[in-house]
Order: sequence, then structure tokens, then C-alpha cells
Amino acid sequence: MKTKLILTAATLMLTSATVFSQSKTSQQKTTFGVDGGVNFYSLTGKDQNGDKLKYKLKTGFNIGVNAEIPIGIDFYVQPGVMFIMKGGAERYGADAKVNIGYVQVPVNFLYKPELGTGKLILGFGPYVAFGVGGSYKPSGGDKADVKFKNDVTNAEFLSGDVYVKGVDAGANLLFGYEFASKFSVQLDASLGMINMGPKIDGNDYGEFSSKNTGFGVSVGYRF
Repeated sequence: MKTKLILTAATLMLTSATVFSQSKTSQQKTTFGVDGGVNFYSLTGKDQNGDKLKYKLKTGFNIGVNAEIPIGIDFYVQPGVMFIMKGGAERYGADAKVNIGYVQVPVNFLYKPELGTGKLILGFGPYVAFGVGGSYKPSGGDKADVKFKNDVTNAEFLSGDVYVKGVDAGANLLFGYEFASKFSVQLDASLGMINMGPKIDGNDYGEFSSKNTGFGVSVGYRF
């Protein structure tokens, strides 16, 4: 008798959990959103002699659109496209800055459990970014263009222009909160994984390596 009662109770609990799970899953819909904010980026790595690059954070901005596609209870995949400014400011020159604009395509995986009247946002994922323009302003010097090539000649390297690879890629981490009003606030961290320095006549420039690294704060709205 006790065994039958236990089995009956377990069946009822399992059935209730399944119904609740199906109900919650059916409420999750694909949504679209816009976001934008301010970011702080630097160039990390080594110079041609193997010494640490001396760059500090530079202020930029980002703006973009995305979709959130449910893949499970409280879990989503979030592809998007955005314009973002990266670069860095040289420590030894107060006016020296590198500004690089990218069209960036992130694909983040989100966990959004209910918290209070809204939802907590936790996520991570890869990104790939395509350089579209930029400039370099040395301290006390003339502004030069940032150009995108994977391999440059020695003459191009000495021309005064700044060359970087045209494609960047790395990983994102994000943390935020989505209010019941569909507005959200989010903190992002980004780690570049590609050496942005091109080869010179097919050879590496000493031990030079440079990667985009930064974080930012953004606000968004879901439709």
C-alpha cells in the first residue's frame, strides 16, 4: 500500500513538473532587441622586443541589434550585429590614441532566470569582427589612417600609416538585468584572441603582438 502511494505521489509530481516545464517553454518566444553604450578598450601584448605594450584604456562606444532564440527553459542563443570602437591610448603620450572601428558579430549563449519582477542575464560566447576604418594620432604628430592588411611590405610599414589585420575574433562575458519593462542594463567584458599585427614581407615583426581587450556598459530594449 505504501509503495503504491509513493509511486502515485511520484507520478503526480513528475506530471506536474512536465506540465509546468511545457507551459514555461511555450511562453518563451524569439525576441529582438537594440542596445548601445560606452566601452573602454586597450591594446594588450608585446612590442617587437618582447616588452609589454604600454597602452591604457580608451573610451569608445557601441550600438547594435540582436535576436534571442529560446533553446531551453531560461536558456537562449543570442546572435547579433553591432558597430563598436576599439583601440587604445599610449601611456607615454597623453594625446596618442588608436581608434579602430569594427562591425562585430557576436553569438552569445544566455541564461535568464527570473529574479524579482525581471530576469537576471548571464552569458558568454564568441565573436568575429571586421575592421571598417580607424585612425592613429601620435602625441604631437599628424593623424594617420588605420588600414587593414594581413601582410604588408616594408615600404608600407615605414609609410606612416598604421596597418592591422582586417579580422578580429575573441570571446565575450556578460552580466546584467532585464526589467519587467523590457529595458536592460548590462556589463560586458571582451578578450581578443587574434594578434592584430600583420606580417612584414611575410615575416613576423620581432615578438610584436597586439590584441583588443576591454569592457563596457550598455542599455537595451527588447521588442
